Amino acid sequence: MIGEIIAIGDELTTGRILNTTSAFAAQQLFAAGHTITAMHTIGDDPEQIGSFLCKSVKRADFVIITGGLGSTTDDLTNEAVIKALGLTGILHPEVVASVEKRLKNMSSQQKKAIEKLAWVPEQATILDKSYHMAGYILPFEGKPLFFLPGVPPQMEILLKNKVMPALQEWYPPEDTFLHQQVYKAFGMTESAINSMLAHLENHQGVKIGYYPVGCEVHISATVQAADKIQASDLFQETDQVIRDTLGLHIFGTGEQTLAEVTGNLLAEKRKFLCTAESCTGGLIGSMLTKVPGSSNWYAGGVIAYSNHLKEQLLGVDHALLRNYGAVSPETARAMAARPAAKLGCNMAVSVTGIAGPGGGSEEKPVGTVYIGLFHQKQVSVEKYLFSGNRNQVQEKTAYTALDTVRRALLAE
Repeated sequence: MIGEIIAIGDELTTGRILNTTSAFAAQQLFAAGHTITAMHTIGDDPEQIGSFLCKSVKRADFVIITGGLGSTTDDLTNEAVIKALGLTGILHPEVVASVEKRLKNMSSQQKKAIEKLAWVPEQATILDKSYHMAGYILPFEGKPLFFLPGVPPQMEILLKNKVMPALQEWYPPEDTFLHQQVYKAFGMTESAINSMLAHLENHQGVKIGYYPVGCEVHISATVQAADKIQASDLFQETDQVIRDTLGLHIFGTGEQTLAEVTGNLLAEKRKFLCTAESCTGGLIGSMLTKVPGSSNWYAGGVIAYSNHLKEQLLGVDHALLRNYGAVSPETARAMAARPAAKLGCNMAVSVTGIAGPGGGSEEKPVGTVYIGLFHQKQVSVEKYLFSGNRNQVQEKTAYTALDTVRRALLAE
């Protein structure tokens, strides 16, 4: 089915808050076989809200609207929708009763705010029956309109648990069979991947999409056919071509992260990793410890930004730092090998470099990074020259360090 997403809030249009709710909704809907043809971000303007909604209703089979359902004066979605669609608003009694039960001795101002929260179109069905989260489904001209809170955690819960099942009931699957997969790649540009996979787009029933996400490139493959076996066979062929073509550049699929995939390999190989970071300031360790169960394969790390700490905590020789400098293959090698030996880890990765914007030279420009790896009792070092601002250099360094570990484990 064809859908559109409307995100409402001045905090979004001014850039104060990143619009993550629309991206999350689009990902979930795409995975379920729906097509999102437009995503709008508009401010807290009743006329704009009504205008965009009316246009979306005419074009799409369903519309998802996030934000503006709260109790403050800038939450204007309900009033705008009621006016734009010519509906009748009602004070939903269950919502009021639920809030009053939780909040005793409310002031008149609080009661007024709750009434604003509970003022919804008469035809609306509240999504959260516990009445802890705002949100409802509104049938209009034979189409479902889903109104969800702008708070990401609440929106995600209602989208998964209420909206997705409701869409399946509203639009039962057609007699076509669909296979979808999102591949995550690192180390190649979007254009390079596109040129290598472009021939797949000529195959009937196959659709390929390319989406750069930070350091990664996500490749979506959608295969559709009228016959179940035919769809399965076509997907297997497409999957094999993508994997064979991109090889080790593909590190995972779906919701997998590079840190998670690397951690799984460390657990499988019974390796214990430690990290020594300078220019990334702990970013590698942060990525690793976001993975549940990381204590089973990650010992921890040292952030040694100054030369003094490189000497005191990592055991890098003072003479080595004096002769070669902190950003050098010799220092990266020592940063990887000595902590591993001291901490008893059988694998270690180190990073030292110039993230910028200052500190570079003609010999070592901004973006110069050395990554050291201690693995199978040997130490290797690679030099990189990353482009971008300080944050981008740090992120590329952290990703490359994890990818270095991943590739070394796969090569065993």
